[in-house]
Amino acid sequence: AKCIHSSHDFSDMVFIDNYIFNKDVFIQFNSTVGEFVGYTKHGVCNAQQRNNNPGILQSERAEVERYCKH
Repeated sequence: AKCIHSSHDFSDMVFIDNYIFNKDVFIQFNSTVGEFVGYTKHGVCNAQQRNNNPGILQSERAEVERYCKH
């Protein structure tokens, strides 16, 4: 997980959570997009499952405030 920003007031903060297997990102959550994106066949399946779970999505969307801006 990482936080990216370019302004001093953190107004453009982005939270990115990568899931990596064998040095390849297979699924990623980006707070700008607001949902998981799969990059492999397995990652697409996992992204769909996570995007259909409102609890997981809500938790990931809140990370920009909890993890990055704190």
